[in-house]
Amino acid sequence: GKMKFLYYFTHSFPQSSSERLLLHTELKSKYNMDKKHAMLIEAITEYDKGDPKRIHHLLKVHNLAATIGVMEGLDSETQDILESAAILHDIGIHLSEKKYGSSNGKYQEIEGPDEAKRVLEQQGGFTQKEIDRICFLIGHHHTYNKIDGPDYQILVEADFLVNLYEDQCSAHAIEAAGKNIFKTQTGLRLLRDMYAQNAYHELTKGGRKSEH
Repeated sequence: GKMKFLYYFTHSFPQSSSERLLLHTELKSKYNMDKKHAMLIEAITEYDKGDPKRIHHLLKVHNLAATIGVMEGLDSETQDILESAAILHDIGIHLSEKKYGSSNGKYQEIEGPDEAKRVLEQQGGFTQKEIDRICFLIGHHHTYNKIDGPDYQILVEADFLVNLYEDQCSAHAIEAAGKNIFKTQTGLRLLRDMYAQNAYHELTKGGRKSEH
């Protein structure tokens, strides 16, 4: 409701500086990181203790999922579910490695939901309906033929954006993902820009790679 009002408000009247400031304040308060998500990031970092690779992965997926969700205009409840699921999407990895000696996506989907449920209930602030949906997304984030909503679609896109780089996928795999997986305009733009061929060549000096 509020965002719809803001849309009409900013598109129906000439924008004075005070009107622009009001809009900026409203948007800023809406899209600042939720305390709930910050706490969840702390919780999963503790859960994945000593595994910075996996922690960095989930932080990237969360940030991209949040970006796509905001740019695609998700309602706040769906955005909240999406971000929570993105933070916890790989929670089943350590248990999968322990039980099956593998971090395969299918094992993650089996082990992830119960672990996520425990973390979400322990933290509090989530309704049963939210917990159910977050756990459903975690249990399906490697299943691409059952996508049933924007939260699911965007989680998959965000995970792909990161995995295509981390797994050093070929240009062919990137193109296939764009055709077969990506649906949102924002996700497609990010994919195109992130993996643009020949747009950037890393500088090398004396055979050494430039620093980050």
